Amino acid sequence: MMMGFIDTMRAEGHAVESICRVLRKQGCQIAARTYRAWKSPQRCLAARILTDAEVVDVVRDLAWQSCPKTGRPKLSPEGLYGRRKMTALVRRRRLPEASAGSVNRAMRMLGLSGVRRDKGVRTTIPARDGKRAGDLLDRVFTAPAPNRVWVTDFTYVRTWSPAWVYVAFIVDVFSQRIVAWHASTSKATDLVMTPLRMAIWQRDHDGHPVVAKDLVHHSDAGSQYTSLRFTEHLELEGINPSIGSVGDAYDNALMETINGLYKAECIRTTVFHDSPYKTLADVEYATAGWVDWYNQRRLHGSLGMISPVEFETAHYATLNREPQPV
Repeated sequence: MMMGFIDTMRAEGHAVESICRVLRKQGCQIAARTYRAWKSPQRCLAARILTDAEVVDVVRDLAWQSCPKTGRPKLSPEGLYGRRKMTALVRRRRLPEASAGSVNRAMRMLGLSGVRRDKGVRTTIPARDGKRAGDLLDRVFTAPAPNRVWVTDFTYVRTWSPAWVYVAFIVDVFSQRIVAWHASTSKATDLVMTPLRMAIWQRDHDGHPVVAKDLVHHSDAGSQYTSLRFTEHLELEGINPSIGSVGDAYDNALMETINGLYKAECIRTTVFHDSPYKTLADVEYATAGWVDWYNQRRLHGSLGMISPVEFETAHYATLNREPQPV
């Protein structure tokens, strides 16, 4: 706009120096040499400036989406990424040659820094009798295939009425996929029993049913997981129970990580719910959106920057590969 104004004044016969002098008196700091450099036919922008501008546009498109209700820009789930995952996403979606430095500069320009997990609050209340299954994992959270090791835990969300809502998750260790979840206003056994039934049904519905005695179900020493009703159900389904030691979060570290991600990415942001959590329904609505994004689209560094569903699909595709003629 300023350059256009100077062009107009020059067309009326004014000199560049006098025009710039008047502009500086009005608070517009511009030198005559700046104008001439801009008008020079040999003027060219550095390659880094052009690349950075392209990366900024891509990061902006990925980090914000249009709100269907208001039409205004709203932070997307991908806007929660830090620099490492945002770089992987930019390369995956739009610019395979984008550098980490250009993405870093773009995020800094757009005010993006990613979310961070906070320390959790103790929710595990051990059973009074102290009787429980042994720890079959010994802090080794790996599995050779799906449906071999499931880890589970629940966390809490503060709401207006009732005061607390509890959310339980079951995660497959192989792909880190959330197989099932359940939200409730009570910490009774049904809080953890319901997602177990849902997970078994979901795997059977997907065509990959749980095989008796092949699956290990690992949890902390909470009274819900050591209850007679829950342990009998595990035995009925042919699932091997595994319980970590009391008061040691490292014995269920993978689930502690999932709970931390859930709090940081879903509960403490407005991406999946743009108003306070008033009731159980609000928590269920936000959790459903987060779980869908987590399983289907969220990039996981431990999986090679792909989603859990993609990781499982690739695994089964390898098993079902047709033999090639020799």
